[in-house]
Amino acid sequence: MCLLRCLAWVPLSVSRCFGKLTGAIGYRLNGRSCQIARINLKLCFPSLEENTREQLCRERIKHMAQTILETPGLWRRSSSWLTKRTVEVNGLNFYEKAMKNENGTIFLVPHMGNWEVVGLWLAHHTKITSLYEPPKLAALEKWIRTCRQSSGATLVPTSPRGVAALLKAVNRGEAAGILPDQQPPIGSGEFSTFFGLPAFTMTLIHKLIQRSKVNVLFCAALRVSGGWQLHFLRPEEDIFSSNQDQCLRAVNLGIEKIVSLAPNQYLWEYERFRHTPNGFSSAYE
Repeated sequence: MCLLRCLAWVPLSVSRCFGKLTGAIGYRLNGRSCQIARINLKLCFPSLEENTREQLCRERIKHMAQTILETPGLWRRSSSWLTKRTVEVNGLNFYEKAMKNENGTIFLVPHMGNWEVVGLWLAHHTKITSLYEPPKLAALEKWIRTCRQSSGATLVPTSPRGVAALLKAVNRGEAAGILPDQQPPIGSGEFSTFFGLPAFTMTLIHKLIQRSKVNVLFCAALRVSGGWQLHFLRPEEDIFSSNQDQCLRAVNLGIEKIVSLAPNQYLWEYERFRHTPNGFSSAYE
């Protein structure tokens, strides 16, 4: 906790520089995160040359460290600070159109770049309710929740009660935030194709869309010199389909499009393919 509070006062340029160094060391040590990233990159990009994938892995670990070290500062700083460091917003017209619609908007924010930036930026511009899975450390959970909610966001737990609150917010014409590439608990997902592979995908998004005439946008904040570049992307029309399989495929296609913006900034160290359709051992074992 003391380290995180100290990092909150470090300038962005310094935290990023230190993050690159830390990531380079982490790559050399070849820890668990590095090993998982390497496996996922091989699964998702089998046609890439091995040295190209390895370069992606090396750069990814550096970005992972930068995300960790720059985030405490994000939680502490003001909306004007974030505005100055949002160097570009692509797809702003999609965002503005969605905000004019009275049906509410679900923002799907994959683990790309620094997803905390997206949540804070949205909270500074509109009323948003986001699903939140608290860390196990109580003191850390309290600090993170306080920092996030100080921006105006409402955080709700990943539980039936939280999902109900999310649906109510959307029905009021407000915004909701969801991380769509988290692997859901058994019973809350189905397998759908992600980079040509079966990935256990949450069905919550389909259920929310079917219960309300809601807008949907994918968004991400990519790390660039001086700050972040925001992207808002429209989903495939199939995401609104009553057919759950078509909707889930559209969700994963949207994530793939976000990943294609900067593959080295995606959370490849996450065990997205932990569950397998046949119940056999996953690639990580």
